[in-house]
Amino acid sequence: MTGRDLDAAGITHPVLRASYEQCRRLNAVHGRTYYLATRLLPRGKRPHVHALYGFARYADELVDQVGADPDALVPWADHFLDDLKSGTSTGIPVGQAVIHTAQTWDLPVEHFEAFLTSMRMDLTVTGYPTYADLERYMYGSAAVIGLLMVPILEPVNDAAYPRAHALGEAFQLTNFIRDVGEDLRRGRVYLPEEDLARFEVTRADLAGPTPNGRVKALLRFEIDRTRALYREAAPGIDLLHPTSRDCVATALRLYGGILDAVERGGYDVLSTRVTVPVATRLQVAAPALLRARRARRRARSG
Repeated sequence: MTGRDLDAAGITHPVLRASYEQCRRLNAVHGRTYYLATRLLPRGKRPHVHALYGFARYADELVDQVGADPDALVPWADHFLDDLKSGTSTGIPVGQAVIHTAQTWDLPVEHFEAFLTSMRMDLTVTGYPTYADLERYMYGSAAVIGLLMVPILEPVNDAAYPRAHALGEAFQLTNFIRDVGEDLRRGRVYLPEEDLARFEVTRADLAGPTPNGRVKALLRFEIDRTRALYREAAPGIDLLHPTSRDCVATALRLYGGILDAVERGGYDVLSTRVTVPVATRLQVAAPALLRARRARRRARSG
């Protein structure tokens, strides 16, 4: 994010600008696909998207770093919610930018509460018996992030909200499929236990260096489920302001491409981390950038 982005968003206070820059760095380092898609938005919206990503990523990093120890996440989360409800940040990391974004776009406090509830679950919950149980976790961990994004993307119809809910879940499930091995090394399995039982997969199978036939069948099932969510979410793109559509369409296409990469790699997600090649990301983003610029010009002239 350049100073021009912050200027376009009307963010002038040096401390606040520094907080937004912290969020931008978190997005650039940890969310390359999202970061690339964010570049397709009007400058004034980009800092607010970075703020939401920075908030989510900072909390996630606390959970992953401390494991089952709540001493890092819980005080930060409680402090953040107190600040959010009072409307004044007292200087906790990423707090100033997120609270400013929440105030600017009138974002519901309960969505932030739901997210932090799911983050707290990661401190103690290591598996989910059913898909319904996982959905309850994903509502807080992913769906509400999509719902928080919608006002910034300026919906032209409230039907955009359930589509954003579905897209948040699709992104989250894509992460779960890609990160099976990595999550297990942290002691967690996000694929529902009922699905593992259906395909006769054990945690020991997921800990192996390469996927066996049962694991591959399980992953095919999860990929099909996730693609159905992407199909459900896709019509929501046209329900957003024209200057926001290319951002979401690009994120959907690139993140959905992770599933294609998993398939091409023989479902090897136990010991390696699948990524979409840089060349592919640029091939998708370049024409989207041109479309986004045209959309912004039309919006200004209209």
